[in-house]
Amino acid sequence: MRNTVEALVVAVPAHNEAATLPAALRSLRRALLESRNAGALTVRLVVAADSCTDTTSLDAERWGADVVQVGHRMAGAARAAAVANGLRSCGVRPEATWVVTTDADCVVRPSWLAHQLDCANRGWHCVLGTVRISADPPLAESVRALHDAHYFFDRTGPDWSHPHIHGANLGIRGDIYLRAGGFPAVPHGEDRALVDALPAGTRILRTDACPVTTSGRTTPRAPHGFGTFLGHLAVRGRPASTGESPGSRTASHGNGPGRR
Repeated sequence: MRNTVEALVVAVPAHNEAATLPAALRSLRRALLESRNAGALTVRLVVAADSCTDTTSLDAERWGADVVQVGHRMAGAARAAAVANGLRSCGVRPEATWVVTTDADCVVRPSWLAHQLDCANRGWHCVLGTVRISADPPLAESVRALHDAHYFFDRTGPDWSHPHIHGANLGIRGDIYLRAGGFPAVPHGEDRALVDALPAGTRILRTDACPVTTSGRTTPRAPHGFGTFLGHLAVRGRPASTGESPGSRTASHGNGPGRR
């Protein structure tokens, strides 16, 4: 069963990300240009500027993004605000709108949006992608090796149905997003909470086909996020608690590729 996508919402939460946001938006603009499908769609690129005291908002506007000013200091609420603005302003039915989210310290591949739209048009309701750590800022090779051993522990080949969930690389059909209640207003883990709440029958694709490059900084903007995880690896040589990374699926998810 194929979907008909008429609109694309690209949502990016940001808290004082003037140093990284321009590169993130530059990569998204290039991905829009590279996607043949996007040219025929209504597109909304939305940055939720969350309690910013730097030039994040101005930078977003310079790159043509719609800016939503929020004061949550909370990744989940900011991500939800960006999505809500995009769904409202695009003027297209949610079932015909594809929502993608990434982060302000990430760079997407030129093919990322084309990949997302192809998955949507092939009938997937939710696409969970993977990440790779950027070379900048530099991360100690020992920490990178520990991360990779943890992150790729169950990868056996190119069709890896991975166990991770990242708000930095997530796509979902608008009506499915709304039925799940959207991203909850939580300080961290909003991506996992959304996937946990997906309705029965949701067709979920877990794919490593088009990873997003994310910062390797160990001084994170969000508590208990990816940067915190890397920081624990750097200091302790292991994850903080259960062995799950911030983007990992816990036992409660239990959903492999295909239907929930």
